[in-house]
Amino acid sequence: MKDSLKTGHENYQRIAQAIQYLSEHQLEQPELARVAAHIGLSDFHFQRLFTEWAGVSPKQFLQYLTKEHAKTQLQERPVLDSALNVGLSSSSRLHDLMIKMESVTPGEFRNGGKDLEIRYAAHHSPFGFCFMAMTARGICSLRFFDDMREYQSLQDELSSEWPNARLIEDKNKIKESIMKIFTNTSNKNEVRVLVRGTEFQTKVWEALINLPVATLASYQHIANDIERPKSVRAVATAIANNKVALLIPCHRVIRATGELNHYRWGKTRKAAMIGWEKSSLKP
Repeated sequence: MKDSLKTGHENYQRIAQAIQYLSEHQLEQPELARVAAHIGLSDFHFQRLFTEWAGVSPKQFLQYLTKEHAKTQLQERPVLDSALNVGLSSSSRLHDLMIKMESVTPGEFRNGGKDLEIRYAAHHSPFGFCFMAMTARGICSLRFFDDMREYQSLQDELSSEWPNARLIEDKNKIKESIMKIFTNTSNKNEVRVLVRGTEFQTKVWEALINLPVATLASYQHIANDIERPKSVRAVATAIANNKVALLIPCHRVIRATGELNHYRWGKTRKAAMIGWEKSSLKP
């Protein structure tokens, strides 16, 4: 049986082209045939491939990416107290994850991970290749990329962030952890994240973790949540410095205008992740 994550990865490479095209031409509301022709598929095969990956039709998916829809979502976003009561939807594919975040100690921050063992590798995911690094206390890096030639540079980044840690490539352990995140399960999965940041950054990342699946927030929303309403620019910087994609969901933060702004792992991937989450909540 073919690895489901590998299949999702392969589909994503094609779907990403379609999402980028749909995002760039959303005001024109392009017909299915036009998008299919753009990525070199027949109408039938494109519809089937897209629905298999996203769970909804291209037309429905496009609705989630429009500025008008995003602005409505921002206006309807509950305050943090309400959001915490909502929790994660059991019907969501990100669904059964309970994210727990821990920060390194000031001493560990200064010593660059001395005496810390970090296992890392890359594997397929529904959003392209996924690079993950983890300690016994939690995942300390999760990044997406499109070409295995980038793998070495990601290892170099990890080494520069944790210069005194012992780095061990462990493909089996990382594959198991990535499967745990992306594969549907009927059991609640607790996933631990280990972050290395300032007190302010940690507060921002905690606020992101508290956003329910498929919820969109603006930078101002996050600043308000951490009771620093005038620190919008600092919030944006903290979000940009997030090293743990998806689990610390910085992709859910967009501009107040409803525009999907820059994303560290690619604007198209950000759109894909937002649409994928929203489509997964459909009954």
